[in-house]
Amino acid sequence: MLIDMNLFALAVFLPLAGAVVAGLGGRLMGDGLAKLVTLGCMGVATLCGILTLWHGWAGGFVAQTMPVAEWVNAGGFQASWTLRFDTLSATMVAMVLSVSLLVHCYSLGYMSHESMPVYRFFAYLSLFTFAMLMLVSSNDLIQLFFGWEGVGLASYLLIGYWYDRPAATAAAIKAFVVNRVADLFFLVGIGLIYVLFQSVNYAAIFAQVPHVLGATYHLLGTSFNMVELICLLLFIGAMGKSAQLFLHTWLPDAMEGPTPVSALIHAATMVTAGVFLMARMSPLLEFAPGTRSFIIFIGATTCFFAATVGMVQPDIKRTIAYSTCSQLGYMFAAVGVGAYQASVFHLTTHAFFKALLFLCAGSVIHAMHDEQNMFRMGGLWKKLPLTYACMWVGSLALAGVFPFAGYWSKDAILNTLWAADSAMSHYAWCLGTLTAFITAFYSWRLLFLVFHGAPANAQARDSAHESPLSMSAPLVLLSIGAVVAGCALAPFYVGAKHLAFWNGAIFNAPGNTIMERFEHIPALIGLLPSVAGIVGIVVAYVFYVAAPALPAKMAQAFGPIYRFLLNKWYFDELYAAIFVKPYTAIARMLWKEGEEGAVESLPRDLVRFTSQSAAQAVRLQTGSIAIYAFTMLAGLVVLLTVALCG
Repeated sequence: MLIDMNLFALAVFLPLAGAVVAGLGGRLMGDGLAKLVTLGCMGVATLCGILTLWHGWAGGFVAQTMPVAEWVNAGGFQASWTLRFDTLSATMVAMVLSVSLLVHCYSLGYMSHESMPVYRFFAYLSLFTFAMLMLVSSNDLIQLFFGWEGVGLASYLLIGYWYDRPAATAAAIKAFVVNRVADLFFLVGIGLIYVLFQSVNYAAIFAQVPHVLGATYHLLGTSFNMVELICLLLFIGAMGKSAQLFLHTWLPDAMEGPTPVSALIHAATMVTAGVFLMARMSPLLEFAPGTRSFIIFIGATTCFFAATVGMVQPDIKRTIAYSTCSQLGYMFAAVGVGAYQASVFHLTTHAFFKALLFLCAGSVIHAMHDEQNMFRMGGLWKKLPLTYACMWVGSLALAGVFPFAGYWSKDAILNTLWAADSAMSHYAWCLGTLTAFITAFYSWRLLFLVFHGAPANAQARDSAHESPLSMSAPLVLLSIGAVVAGCALAPFYVGAKHLAFWNGAIFNAPGNTIMERFEHIPALIGLLPSVAGIVGIVVAYVFYVAAPALPAKMAQAFGPIYRFLLNKWYFDELYAAIFVKPYTAIARMLWKEGEEGAVESLPRDLVRFTSQSAAQAVRLQTGSIAIYAFTMLAGLVVLLTVALCG
């Protein structure tokens, strides 16, 4: 297996090599050569990642580690830079590289008309990929946190790539700040793990879990179960990175970046990091039932919330962005019931069809000269036949229609929610099934508004044309993945072969039999999500094809509800009132009263006092001999008086 580890190391580090060469030498070598370098490194890395996965798949995955360098050695704390190879890391590396390579190829055409140099863009894409690879191949929490912060930095750079646009820079800052809030909890969780286990290495942590289940943490006179507290802190960190409810507000605004960035963030990197963290920490999470119930609640509520917002958005990219938020809710709900395998399965299939949907949206935007409002489109299916067909494939997969990829993974999650047979899991199943209807509705709303009906701008429609080969080829390849990935991977991820496939990379406690029970639910329960999806498609057809005047009437009749959804449940306004405005007021007070009133005024007052004192002293120098003589005489009288009286 030595050759596998060498291939694995190449798969991880080649994107970094491409990023460094293109980023530092792009100005000298030019855009063309920089693109070639990053694309070449990504191509070879993807080949290595797939070969590594294939070798592990064929020979049976055996967890291995490969030391790279000594990293931290401070006092009694040591952390080496080590690559971890097991089923979870190998599958994630192959998926991230495959999607990233297609996004790099797509960017060749999408960014071809960019006025500013694009070597920086391709360097950032490769850096983003490397940071995610470091995260998923980590052997301890310090290395994972390094990759975790790396994807945060890269997303900031890519979302704000068009730095001359105020909206883009504001969105980049928002994403960075919201994630830093969540990362604080994650960092505290890592600290508590070290306090409890005296290590941040996965193997050392997981081996000690049975011995620390009764450990408590005392704070302000209250005792907390350490395992529950640690898992809660880790999950809050995952909530920020994976845009779950309350920490989701950065994700829609991230659409201000170029469309390939959106595809990479939503499909393979950044938002998938939180789900990966939960799967990696499954040996710890299995013994935190309270935290898992909270995860179910947040995941299910996020799933429903994002879907309701997505069905009224006018922007094509924001609609797809809210679908990502919703699908991540499904994944976390599965984590909450202990079906980590189903969660990672949906993460994998979702990567294909979500990247496909975003890149199809990019082709539409490219053809419509950067127009993103779906109500200003229409009638494009004859002009963009390939994009139209691929959008159908992606939408069918997203809606969970048989036999497309989303059907296998999303239904597996819903079945595990029902099989878990608890009040919270049934709550999640109900919202998840309702969300299946809403997902199908807004997916076909997008299709009908963009590709059917009378064009809102006939001139733009007439000038639209299909994307070049560099953009079309990735769409075709992703479409194949969106069709076959579910049925091809299901036996290994969640089917009869899942125990041998995962081989301990994902842990289920002895009492957790959810992966054996979820296939034995009532037939009607298993069928309902598919029926809900088909009904959603029919309703969308009625609203936007058969009776296109109906949506406007519905919006007018239910004005408050429509505005509530259109304004994203007013989370941004709520946070502005609770956090932004008070913080701004405090900052202004400190600026005016503190900095200008005290810090800056003190030197000014000192200068003014010195100047005035000097002016008074100058007046004593009159140049008159009589005044000087009189002053000397007066001083002599005072001196003699003091001496004689003493």
